[in-house]
Amino acid sequence: MSTHEQLIDIDRRSIWHPYSALHPDLPVYPVVSADGVRLKLADGRELIDGMASWWCVIHGYNQPRMNRALADQLQRMAHVMFGGLTHDPAMQLTEQLLAITPPSLDAVFYSDSGSVAVEVAMKMAIQYWQAMDKPARKRFISLRHGYHGDTFGAMSVCDPETGMHGLFKGAVAAQIFVPQPPCRYGRPCRDDDIRPLQQALEKNADQVAAVIMEPIVQGAGGMWFYSAEYLSRARALCDQYNVLLILDEIATGFGRTGKLFACEHAGIEPDIMCIGKALTGGYLSLAATLTGSHVYQAIDGADPGVFMHGPTFMANPLACTAALTSIQLLLESPWQSRITRIENRLREGLAPCRDHPAVTDVRVLGGIGVVELQMPVDMKTMVPEFVAAGVWIRPFGRLVYLMPPYIISDEDLHTLTRAVRETVGKQA
Repeated sequence: MSTHEQLIDIDRRSIWHPYSALHPDLPVYPVVSADGVRLKLADGRELIDGMASWWCVIHGYNQPRMNRALADQLQRMAHVMFGGLTHDPAMQLTEQLLAITPPSLDAVFYSDSGSVAVEVAMKMAIQYWQAMDKPARKRFISLRHGYHGDTFGAMSVCDPETGMHGLFKGAVAAQIFVPQPPCRYGRPCRDDDIRPLQQALEKNADQVAAVIMEPIVQGAGGMWFYSAEYLSRARALCDQYNVLLILDEIATGFGRTGKLFACEHAGIEPDIMCIGKALTGGYLSLAATLTGSHVYQAIDGADPGVFMHGPTFMANPLACTAALTSIQLLLESPWQSRITRIENRLREGLAPCRDHPAVTDVRVLGGIGVVELQMPVDMKTMVPEFVAAGVWIRPFGRLVYLMPPYIISDEDLHTLTRAVRETVGKQA
């Protein structure tokens, strides 16, 4: 058995981490256990997790009820193929999802990750229009500064400048982009704000399968919060030009914005919706794409009469059990008041950053707090400073942000926001 030091050396030499070189010059911190909102490092230090492990661990780590549910399911069945077979965890999860998502959505397709859920949504939209005898409708309209995943279809609808279009030019499908909504959350959407989307639809509707957007909150593309009225007007435009609307709720779903799903801020329903991340409470990878009868009946009724996708680990019983238990935990908890409390503490704790000359904006919505800097962060110095302060915060680009687990205490929120204030205060 290799020693811990030997394993760390294997990591340095042979493991690729996300958005990293194989031999990075940034430190990687070994985690040996996690409980509640704390990560325990191999050297004995504990860090308050301000990221909820990329926004998914909403109930915290080592949650007893989640642990018991998975242990019980493991004794019955860890996995079985979903082709021609089914099982209680998938059926029960589907019943639960249909009860809490927009009423017009009544069919669920399970996949392994958020990126694949978006791929499925895009394929679903294209196959729908083929079934409707309009095969030219294969392109998508997307918002600049959006993020939808790292696989090829998902990558094509990410921001064309901050995404990976340049690296994969010619291999990534050419989509249609409109400006990021300039109207902030809580403010009206003016005609000038929505006009680029209207013009794009007017010019391209006959070749567009769907408009795809993250509702209310643009996540990894810029952490921007836009007007709910923009979203409602986008829905109306999709109806006017007979184009499907795909909402990517992967980051926003399950309470993060103060609503169970962010589309509820605008009171609208999509034709197709993608969910993931917090779906399983961070225990296992699972995502889903939901749609309504007008989409699946068209696909079922045309050649080849089936939807052309089928992951090997589709609707894995362990993952479905984790998702069902996580949703039950969420619905039984005072999650709305928790999110309101987190929002208030983030507003209070991050507000002083506005006065720093290196900061261009501070914005908070629900359980999301963002400090936007004028210059890109120096990851080599900032991340170690956060670790030294006893917190885990991983910035990107010009953004330092917090999306903590819902169970976090006021004291731990204070520690997180103080670390952000002090670290941002050191920026030139």
